[in-house]
Amino acid sequence: MTLDLPDDSPMLGLPWIITFGPLGDADEWEPVVCGPYERPHALALAEAVVAEEQLMAVVEPLVPALSPDEVRGEIAAAQVAAEDEAARIEAADLYGDFDDVIDDELEAAEVDEHPGPRPAPDEAELRAGFARIARLLTERGR
Repeated sequence: MTLDLPDDSPMLGLPWIITFGPLGDADEWEPVVCGPYERPHALALAEAVVAEEQLMAVVEPLVPALSPDEVRGEIAAAQVAAEDEAARIEAADLYGDFDDVIDDELEAAEVDEHPGPRPAPDEAELRAGFARIARLLTERGR
């Protein structure tokens, strides 16, 4: 599970983390958070692990905030987005048009550029990604 972002989203360039957890309530264990990774590496790793195990994986951007005010701004933006989503759901027809949902899902599946799991990156690729993320984070604070 991850965000569906437009190709020009600035979030694509951020470091990403993966949270692995149980699929259901039957398994109870603390989620495992891994990263940061570059987004393609995070997606590939998540797909590789989930393909072999019955787990949930959430891939999300890691926002490098430099002050409490930046953190508060991110929290406020998330709260507004959640309120907007709740209002959109509330305004939607409870039963909606099921055929539209199926058509959208089929269309999305047809344009999926990754028909199967991506190959997991090797250690060298991950280390190169870590170096790029370190540079990104170091340069952001200047």
